[in-house]
Amino acid sequence: MQSFTELTPPTAVTHSLSLPFLSASANNLLVAKTSLLQIFSLKSVLAETNTASEHSVEARRASINAPASSKPTTGAIRHGDRAPTTKLVLIAQYELSGVITSLARVKIQNSRSGGEALLVSLRNAKVSLVEWDPDRYSISTISIHLYEREDTQGGPWEPDPDDNVSYLSVDPRSRCAALKFGARRLAILPFHQPGDDMVMDDYDSDVDGEKQETPKSTDKHEEEAKAVAKTPYGASFVLSMLALDPSLLHPVHLAFLYEYRDPTFGVLSSQVASSVSLFNERRDTLSYTVITLDLEQRASTALLSVNNLPYDLFAVIPLRLPIGGTLLIGGNEIIHVDQAGKTNGAAVNEFGRSSTSFALADQSDLGFRLEGCVVEQLGHDSSELLLMMNNGELAIVGFRIDGRSVSGLSIRRVPEPNGGLALLAGPSCASLIGRGRMFVGSEEADSVVLGWSRKLDKLKRQRSITEMEADKDIGISDLEDDIDDDDDDDLYSGAKPEEKAGELVPTSEIPDQTDDYRFRVHDSLDNFGPMRSVALGRALQHLPADPQVRSAMGLEVLATSGRSRAGGLSTFRRQIEPRVLEQHLVPNVTRLWTVAVGKVSDRLANDRQSEGLDNYIIMSSQSEGEQRSTAYSLAKHGMEEVQDTDFDPDAGTTIDIGTLNNGSRIVQVLPSELRTFDADFGLAQIFPMTDETTGAEPRILSASFSDPFVLLVRDDESVLVLRADESGDLDEVEQGDSLGRKGFRAGSLYEDANDVFRLESDVEIEDDAGNILMFLLTAAGGLQIFRLPSLEEQVYKADGLAFLPPFLTPDFSVRRTQVKEDLVELLVTDLGDASHKAPYLVLRSVTNDMIIYQPYQSPVIGSRETTLNFLKMPNPSFAKSSHTTSYGEGEESSREPMRAIEDLCGYSTVFLPGDFPTFIIKTALSPPQLIRMCETSVQSLSRLNTSNCQRGFVYVDQKGNINYAQLPADCHYHTGWVTRKTIFGENVDAIDHHDPSRSYVIGVSRKVDFRLPNDETHPEWSSESTSFLPQVEQGTIKLLDQRTWFIIDEFPLTTAEVVMCIKTLSLEISEHTHERQTLVTVGTAILRGEDLPAQGRILVFNVIDVVPEPDRPETGHKLKLIAQTEVKGAVTALSEIGTQGFLLAAQGQKCMVRGLKEDGTLLPVAFMDMQCYTTVAKGLKGTGMCLMGDAVKGVWFAGYYEDPYQLRLFGKSTSHMEVLAADFLPYGNQLYLVIADANSNIHILQFDPEHPKSLTGHLLPLTTFHTASFPTTLTLLPPPSPSTPPSLLLTSTTGSLSLLTPLTPTTHRTLTALQSHLQSTLPHPLGLNPKAFRYVDGGGAGVEGRGAGGGVVDGMVVRRWMEAGRWRWWGEDKGVREVVAEGLGGRGGEGLL
Repeated sequence: MQSFTELTPPTAVTHSLSLPFLSASANNLLVAKTSLLQIFSLKSVLAETNTASEHSVEARRASINAPASSKPTTGAIRHGDRAPTTKLVLIAQYELSGVITSLARVKIQNSRSGGEALLVSLRNAKVSLVEWDPDRYSISTISIHLYEREDTQGGPWEPDPDDNVSYLSVDPRSRCAALKFGARRLAILPFHQPGDDMVMDDYDSDVDGEKQETPKSTDKHEEEAKAVAKTPYGASFVLSMLALDPSLLHPVHLAFLYEYRDPTFGVLSSQVASSVSLFNERRDTLSYTVITLDLEQRASTALLSVNNLPYDLFAVIPLRLPIGGTLLIGGNEIIHVDQAGKTNGAAVNEFGRSSTSFALADQSDLGFRLEGCVVEQLGHDSSELLLMMNNGELAIVGFRIDGRSVSGLSIRRVPEPNGGLALLAGPSCASLIGRGRMFVGSEEADSVVLGWSRKLDKLKRQRSITEMEADKDIGISDLEDDIDDDDDDDLYSGAKPEEKAGELVPTSEIPDQTDDYRFRVHDSLDNFGPMRSVALGRALQHLPADPQVRSAMGLEVLATSGRSRAGGLSTFRRQIEPRVLEQHLVPNVTRLWTVAVGKVSDRLANDRQSEGLDNYIIMSSQSEGEQRSTAYSLAKHGMEEVQDTDFDPDAGTTIDIGTLNNGSRIVQVLPSELRTFDADFGLAQIFPMTDETTGAEPRILSASFSDPFVLLVRDDESVLVLRADESGDLDEVEQGDSLGRKGFRAGSLYEDANDVFRLESDVEIEDDAGNILMFLLTAAGGLQIFRLPSLEEQVYKADGLAFLPPFLTPDFSVRRTQVKEDLVELLVTDLGDASHKAPYLVLRSVTNDMIIYQPYQSPVIGSRETTLNFLKMPNPSFAKSSHTTSYGEGEESSREPMRAIEDLCGYSTVFLPGDFPTFIIKTALSPPQLIRMCETSVQSLSRLNTSNCQRGFVYVDQKGNINYAQLPADCHYHTGWVTRKTIFGENVDAIDHHDPSRSYVIGVSRKVDFRLPNDETHPEWSSESTSFLPQVEQGTIKLLDQRTWFIIDEFPLTTAEVVMCIKTLSLEISEHTHERQTLVTVGTAILRGEDLPAQGRILVFNVIDVVPEPDRPETGHKLKLIAQTEVKGAVTALSEIGTQGFLLAAQGQKCMVRGLKEDGTLLPVAFMDMQCYTTVAKGLKGTGMCLMGDAVKGVWFAGYYEDPYQLRLFGKSTSHMEVLAADFLPYGNQLYLVIADANSNIHILQFDPEHPKSLTGHLLPLTTFHTASFPTTLTLLPPPSPSTPPSLLLTSTTGSLSLLTPLTPTTHRTLTALQSHLQSTLPHPLGLNPKAFRYVDGGGAGVEGRGAGGGVVDGMVVRRWMEAGRWRWWGEDKGVREVVAEGLGGRGGEGLL
């Protein structure tokens, strides 16, 4: 009984698509990350650009060894060249119960948004049609189509559909879509288009009338016409590709083509299976066939066929005009086929000509490897293509065009100074997102927005008004006017493409045209996958007094990420560890504020901060019942108390501090009055709270500032709005009847500078006070909005806010039986970063839950006007404190209010102080995230901007210290975790943490050319003359200092030797004294080719202390090799076993226990024959139990006996599986074995010595659970406390972290019931079934009678508990909140990491 929860979302981009989705004029980018669908818009800003050298791998690698002073900090401001830059802005994201295999755009009639629809294909032959719903500001599923029935299978001998890749292709004119699934099955889904009759025909309007006169059966066709009007699609049907053409026996790839009247697609296939081993007999086996479809008759016609194509072609890429035709991509060549079947091709390496008899132009000097490459046109009407290879290199594919016919093609490499290496690794997809802009997704590196410009010899032409208006329509601002796009170049670069006809010539004779294109990266999406290895270390917090002093604040996860030049390490931390710069001890401080004022007199300006920085810090303290407020000036060398001013420290506790009149007036809010001061703290005005009519003296609870207004919320549930005149004096704003009735609990002022809310007052306002809105939370739980200075009538009212509906509208219906949430605080502020920020409505409940609403405009049917609505943002974080606040008469609220911070290291954030301090951080690429601060308690926090602490913050910790701090440098927060990524420029294969030296040991590798060695038995090897050499990996072991993040030592390996695993183990180093020491063990593999057996080595290192280099104290450690042994076969896994400090090694087809001798040898003492390749071997610490997993048979559970030495098998898995990762999960007196296989499934087995099946040598299968990500490692996390059960951390190739947590029977029953409730009540994107997604067919019933997947709770569903309205919070009165938090692994891993 366990729960599975994704801690971080997947980051590897698998598919992308550009289309007008939100509206007909929008320009949106849709990105698929395995099971995560994201929708972006584009925004153009002026941003600083980096030179090519700063982006190069050599520069990044050199920065790892640079001194700490040369590294930029987060708060530092760097200046450089500013240029128009395209940024991505996240609109929405959806976690899917399925794995996306394709994205396609389709035009449908009468879409809700006016834009195009999205067609998504998923595993198991599913297709969903989705559109954007502007009323709910979310996607809406139109239909879902399933093609996984048994009657669609051709026979029992055909492979299962799950074993075949399914993908989607759509006709360019959106007449139909084709889903290829199974071995050779094709599902056709027609779409209605204007002028269609029964969806099946494509005819002109002139023909339309004639077809309407055709006699029809009244009953049947009237029903079909009604069905046509209801749905944008017609009835789909499934065809066998052999029915289309008998030669399509082995289809490779297909895609719909441009410029055809009827839906037409090209298919790359063969009649015999291609085989490299039968290359001489099956040399040119592929054929390219163009087939047109008749949707009405469900028939097809083959238009042309090109035979005898090279065997290694793998992709069909249709091309738009002016090129037209189809591009076929192979591993060694590129071939173009036009509509008439004419072909032109080029060989890009030496094997291109020798591996085929097909006529190809010789461009072998390029030396390209095209496996896994991606091709995209450089503009919708460009005659050139961008070729992106699997190593990140860029090349331009140009065509020679005679009229409308292509007469040849040429390929040229983009040089590195022009951005030829802008991509660090191979791409997975590419989408053109605008003029001179392209999104390039990757599963091995960060996905980027790639921009390019062209260098012209002639003067730039002035762009027309029409073009500039078109740019605005697609979301690109006038900042891009200075960028030369490819359309301009095609028109004004001299000769036209039609004038460049001629025969192909060798590459050396082609004029160099690479200066035409210059590429640079505009924006990027971080990718932390693929994670091949993971290590756990203690997070280090920097203390200001001594940089060598660190305090452990929990675990940090360090995972390998990226491949090739994108290889590096990624750090994950659950909490923010601020970078403390200064620390001052001021006793008894409870609250503090910083103030930035205008011009200060010379008397107080001594050693003062520069203009634009903070000038004062005001602290409120409490000691022995006395409350004081003290003002300090912020000098360059510390704080100085302000003396000889009108600021009275004994006036009482301060509620809030703000500024008005552009910083010329400082306002101090006291419980019973307001005091205003000038910039020198000269008293200007005292505004008491005494009611002149009744004589009452209500006390102030909270205040909100927006120049020139101040909003006060008082303890009698009344509000007061004050306004500062030109002289700075405060006057009360006349209130209407709405505010006079009282009944308000909280309020907030917000200046809507960008008119996001679009609220206009019916009362004509003459004075220009700006667009300042006042948001009020009523005692009944309603929302009222006023536009200042008018307070006569609200401009917006929503009474159902306290019901927390998913969509808050003014007409939200409220039922008397519904349960309300007790809301105590409201804040409207901007959230975002420097690229994009937008207003959000942040609510705080009495239990300290944070509810966030996003405002959006919903269109009014039949009108151009819009209505303001609010969308509740998903928030899987639950409050840890249930502190309630009383509002009795005369009492002051003891809670510290939320603080909005405008510029915190570039972020506009909200901070929640208290025992569990939390930041709400949003970036342009993520939704709002709640991230805790590592301090156990923060009394108060405020923004701080001084010369010593730029764009930082100041806070009071639990010890009463005043800390000047900044956010940690080079960290990101868009995953909900604090992440940091370091690029090494080479593959990082393995990693582990060495705790005594506070360092990490990593194994890296890089590609090197392989030449045949001199061998007497093979004299022909010496005559090898090829220049296109194969490549092998060359490994190195490196020591990384955890404090400075520098490489401090290296150990090179032999030729063709790579690191397979690294483990830090406590081994016995003396047979006599039995002394044990923490050593680094490394398993390697020496791969010498396919015809020679692999060998390996086991290396044992000690991290020793040495004399450090001058000015580099971190270099005081080195790797010392103390033992090594060569073995047959690769060493794939290492682990500690038993209690004597012995080593368990998986070497070749054996698992062997070895002991370290004093002479530096590893003595084998016991072994077990595995009979096949072993992928994992782990021992349970402190016991002799171990598990081994192989690539074929499954998992083995064994025990190690020390007297006599032997490995004894206890049990095996009952079914065969390809084990990728495995580990123990002990819980109480039960022992579980968790296995991750190659089908993305998690198997949970149990060894029970009292069960009869365990006695017969079988592990008990309990349950099987499907995950969307391909698993790579399973790691047992140490429990944070004795009462907390251990959990398993799961990493994947998609860059996501997941947690498997054991549950008690009571918790499991509660969460299972909650899961069933949420599955039936919550909407699921794309119409997918989360229960069916987790179910594994053939997983077995389990020994407890449960179906497959029944024993694992889906945490992705359970954590959506608060997404529904408050009345749907099932089990709130039964303590479900704490149970859900426990099921998520300590609130999303906070208690574990």
